[in-house]
Amino acid sequence: MANIPNELKYSKDHEWISVEGDVATIGITDYAQEALGDVVYIELPSEGDSFGAHDAFGSVESVKAVSEIFTPVAGEIVGSNEDLNDTPEKVNEDAYGDAWLVKIKMDNAGEADALLSAEEYAEFLASEED
Repeated sequence: MANIPNELKYSKDHEWISVEGDVATIGITDYAQEALGDVVYIELPSEGDSFGAHDAFGSVESVKAVSEIFTPVAGEIVGSNEDLNDTPEKVNEDAYGDAWLVKIKMDNAGEADALLSAEEYAEFLASEED
């Protein structure tokens, strides 16, 4: 069973989000990194780039596939995890910690409230496996 921390919110695209004020930290879930396999490259946006909710903002390349990463909320990128350029495998090791992908200043903090809770995300994963 995938690790699904209670304090985070989740998207059906398998991203997690942690909100502090009007800034959200976004990463991919444990389920997503497990499905991808060994991550070998990550492409992230630059500070100042803006995205709408559900827009693709980067990609994760693994030994199995290349997958787009989507932002669950609209806003402007205020930080990218540059460490992942040299150590993309951190996504496999610590999806909810050191392997966060971007920080985004949200246009509308209410968008985060509409995302899935840990319990709802677990139910979503269970329904996907049926």
